[in-house]
Amino acid sequence: MTQRIEDYALIGDCETGALIGRDGSIDWLCWPRFDSGACFAALLGNPEHGRWRIAPAGEIVRAERRYRGDSMILETTFVTVSGSVTVIDFMPPVGTQSELVRTVVGVRGEVAMRVELILRFGYGALVPWVTRYGTNGLRAIAGPDMVVLTADVPLHGENLTSVADFTIRQGESRSFTLSWRPSHKPPPDPVDAAAALRETEEYWTEWSSQCRYDGEFREPVLRSLLTLKALTYGPTGGIVAAATTSLPEELGGVRNWDYRMCWLRDATLTLVALMDAGYYDEALAWRDWLLRAVAGSPDQLQIMYGLGGERRLLEWEAPWLPGYAGSRPVRIGNAAHGQLQLDVFGEVIDALHQARKGKMPESEDAWHLEIALIKHLESVCRQPDHGIWEVRGHPQHFTHSKVMAWVALDRAIKSAEQHRLDGPLAHWSSLRAAMHDEICSRGFDPAVGSFMQSYGSTQVDASLLLMPLVGFLPADDPRITGTVRCIEQRLLVDGFVMRYDSKLTDDGLPPGEGAFLACTFWLIDNYLLQGRHAEARRLFDRLLAIRNDVGLLAEEYHPAFGRQIGNFPQAFSHVALVSTAYNIQRSERRAAPRRSD
Repeated sequence: MTQRIEDYALIGDCETGALIGRDGSIDWLCWPRFDSGACFAALLGNPEHGRWRIAPAGEIVRAERRYRGDSMILETTFVTVSGSVTVIDFMPPVGTQSELVRTVVGVRGEVAMRVELILRFGYGALVPWVTRYGTNGLRAIAGPDMVVLTADVPLHGENLTSVADFTIRQGESRSFTLSWRPSHKPPPDPVDAAAALRETEEYWTEWSSQCRYDGEFREPVLRSLLTLKALTYGPTGGIVAAATTSLPEELGGVRNWDYRMCWLRDATLTLVALMDAGYYDEALAWRDWLLRAVAGSPDQLQIMYGLGGERRLLEWEAPWLPGYAGSRPVRIGNAAHGQLQLDVFGEVIDALHQARKGKMPESEDAWHLEIALIKHLESVCRQPDHGIWEVRGHPQHFTHSKVMAWVALDRAIKSAEQHRLDGPLAHWSSLRAAMHDEICSRGFDPAVGSFMQSYGSTQVDASLLLMPLVGFLPADDPRITGTVRCIEQRLLVDGFVMRYDSKLTDDGLPPGEGAFLACTFWLIDNYLLQGRHAEARRLFDRLLAIRNDVGLLAEEYHPAFGRQIGNFPQAFSHVALVSTAYNIQRSERRAAPRRSD
């Protein structure tokens, strides 16, 4: 039976991550990077596509789980008739090897346990060659990949599955360590599981202690920041949008995308969230990744890049995988990387402006890059594009895209004025004013009293909620209050905001999806700016309530089914949570949202 998306929890080592279900099964792990081929892909198929389950052999009366303190160490306690046992799962973020450690600890009585290890490389397609290694270990090789298992109990083979049965009693523990290594190199060194656990807990505890947020939402804010850290590819500083590919936006549908890349769109909110919380090292690494990724000719700017700044993110399908809950196709790579999306110009230049405001060390090349980007933007800003939602239909003159082009000019002008940087300010100011006039003229429908999704459109779009947040117009401007009201009337479903009406918008795909969680956070931000504090708090509390039991959020929520859907956990959802928590705090101090200037 397919587990719900919210039944999973994430562990990671800041290079890759694994998803572990409530049943003790690791159903997703790409090694050695987030965007590598999965060796456990049961999440998008069946157990035979790869998984690693450690759980009681008999009936489970109850399962409970939590992260240990402020860490990414997962503890799952299984209660049975004969006793209870805790499985501790973690990936050490320190050292030169990539490992996944699972330790079984007897809590009460005695429990018969079963281990089932099914390794399938290449997203569940390749059965490896498995041989014995050491006393109780195994070595599995398929092409360039080698995985070595060391265990405190012996395993044996059954139908292309490595299994073990053992009994754990109160006070006893048994450990299992899975390590990845390139197949042409010697096997990895043995791991002291107890020492690795201590070092991993120390790492995360020390990292969490740096968090400067001291408001009433510290627990969800810190858990969101920990999730962002876990979704960071440490060697480069890039942050993936999610740890997964092809978890559906509509159960059983085709809106299934690969999110294991780094989106420029996430740049500003992520940078501000990290700086606000005191994580300047991570913010600086993200800023520097951004500069390296976009370096080059401005006309070759992409909306997303690989973890190291790779540009070729070719999209293909894995037909042997039936997909999560039958949602096909399963896609690897993302064809949207080749789309024109004007809003990324605003995101990049706004991020660099916020970095300067945050007194981040200036990059010698950053300003020259911004000047080149603005020059190129001037030549393309009046073209139609695919917009923030990366529609697979025809390009349109999306209002949000035009607003973010305005943001690019606005932040470039402010950076030059506030930090004494040279640039053609008179020309930029003239262009900024012209763009503002055009958007207000062509993007606003006086008959409806709202800005619309695109020029000439009759539909609204949740991205319009960003207009006051980026400072395009004041929140109390009648055109903004009318837009918020129209979005409430047309896109609010059971308290959650849809991106747009997929039945009435030509996005090149069949209609149907959940509510995009970041959009609901944006509505809360608008409520705060309009002084609707009680409504903002109620809606924020509701969003906190739909997090799963360990505090994680997917991309979307389906109000009718009461389920999280889309890729998981989603960085943008957690960044939006952190941003809105800070905005609630600022609203109580009557301060403007950080990003508005």
